[in-house]
Amino acid sequence: MEMAMLRRAATTLNRIINLKVASTNCISFASPTVAPCRIVNSQLVPVTYRFYSSEIDLSDVESRRRTMNRLLYRSKQRGFLELDLVLGKWVEDNIHSMDESRIKSLIEVLDLENPDLWNWLSGQEQPPESISVNPVFTAIREKVSSNLNSHAAPETRASPGKPWVRGWDDIKRGKDTPVSGNQ
Repeated sequence: MEMAMLRRAATTLNRIINLKVASTNCISFASPTVAPCRIVNSQLVPVTYRFYSSEIDLSDVESRRRTMNRLLYRSKQRGFLELDLVLGKWVEDNIHSMDESRIKSLIEVLDLENPDLWNWLSGQEQPPESISVNPVFTAIREKVSSNLNSHAAPETRASPGKPWVRGWDDIKRGKDTPVSGNQ
């Protein structure tokens, strides 16, 4: 049993040592600052994280389906619950009717940072001009503002430019209570 474990360890070590670097863009022991890699067919291949609008392939049904699934996943799994819900629902409802230019606009929106995007969508801050002319951003922002207007009283929202901090105990104002929220 111990001999089998040693043999397996030696084989694994030999495989790691004999890996051929497929690209100079991979991490190696000589250059640890270069992009990370993954092992594919016993070779190191650079890992790509971003989904750039220049990589959109809608040429056939399978490529379109794959692109739509990737974008839907990115919109629902941002790690920011409010944006996961808002973006995920909007993209799920609208992605199948989008053409290539709107898909590129969606990718631009998905590439934005979560806190900034949430502040711009919720009206806490004004977005930069380059973002506010994006047709997908405008459509999502209109959806968010219509939902806010129909489901939330205006006094529960912060005025533009102010942080959106409200809590369940805002009414309780005592000598030692915080100015706003339940912190």
